[in-house]
Amino acid sequence: MSLKHLARKTVQNIKPYQSARRIGGQGDIWLNANESPFSNEYEYQQSPLNRYSDCQPKAVISAYAAYAKVRNGQVLTSRGADEGIELLIRTFCEAKEDSILYCPPTYGMYSISAETFDVKIKTVPLTDAWTLDLPAIAEQLDTVKLVFVCSPNNPTGNLIPREQIIELLEMTKNRALVVMDEAYIDFCLDQSTVDLLDDYAHLVILRTLSKAFALAGLRCGFTLANPEVIELLLKVIAPYPVPVPVADIAVQALSEAGRAKTKYQVLELSANRAYLQAGLSQFPNTKVHDGYGNYILIQCEDSQRIFQALWENGIIVRQTPIKNGLRFTIGNRDECEKTLAFLRTLFNA
Repeated sequence: MSLKHLARKTVQNIKPYQSARRIGGQGDIWLNANESPFSNEYEYQQSPLNRYSDCQPKAVISAYAAYAKVRNGQVLTSRGADEGIELLIRTFCEAKEDSILYCPPTYGMYSISAETFDVKIKTVPLTDAWTLDLPAIAEQLDTVKLVFVCSPNNPTGNLIPREQIIELLEMTKNRALVVMDEAYIDFCLDQSTVDLLDDYAHLVILRTLSKAFALAGLRCGFTLANPEVIELLLKVIAPYPVPVPVADIAVQALSEAGRAKTKYQVLELSANRAYLQAGLSQFPNTKVHDGYGNYILIQCEDSQRIFQALWENGIIVRQTPIKNGLRFTIGNRDECEKTLAFLRTLFNA
């Protein structure tokens, strides 16, 4: 007997986000989830597990605040930045009344999270140059409580111009929160908006240890905001959101040695990105876009055939909503070389 009819109608009809692991595949080279190719080893400190963890472990908060150059009261940690998205929607949006606004093509979980909680969705597509269409956003702000902006944007890879972000912040004062998704900012830290937190009380920044810190499996993210916003989010968050082993490893990753390792790996991935970009640019009828994260977007003719050929040969990349668009995560040098070598045989066939 089916129990589907017992679920909320919204849940019955929702189309779930297709994460890389849900899509699956049998690969030797995984370039579809923007994970780091580095498997960093951290030792779990064997803290007692018979006691609950702190809701917000002080050592984790202090370590990330020091890294982000903010005050402890401006930091909340959660199960990845994805939980941060949900917390913001649950805290600030009334179901069936309020809206979020985001600018596709971009990360798909903004809409999924809003839809799950019966919060309305407004979209203002990015311009042809993949920048914000500010006049169109201004016209859509009625009922909007949260405006999500991803920079570097996933999947396009570009940065949203700082002057546009400031204009958006000015436009939304006393109306909505601006949520900057900086999941990939560790690859270009000088482009962060963190310095604007004290000037704009309605600015919120999402961060994660999943990308540059090579800890996607740890599920540890951060929300940076003014203390009033943090206190409101703490009303909604689960009682024990950060498991003890997660806190232990996060503190190690954010230590001086851990940050030095991350900085070195970011430099290596940036070099691999330039290598892969140069190689992909050699293929005919292929447009390779500049990227600031750990991935590159290309647009090429017959992208479906190329995706399928890569897939069948164990090189797993990501299809995107962008016409003829494929996204390549930056792997290690060997993975980049093997990917380019296979594509050369494919394009020359």
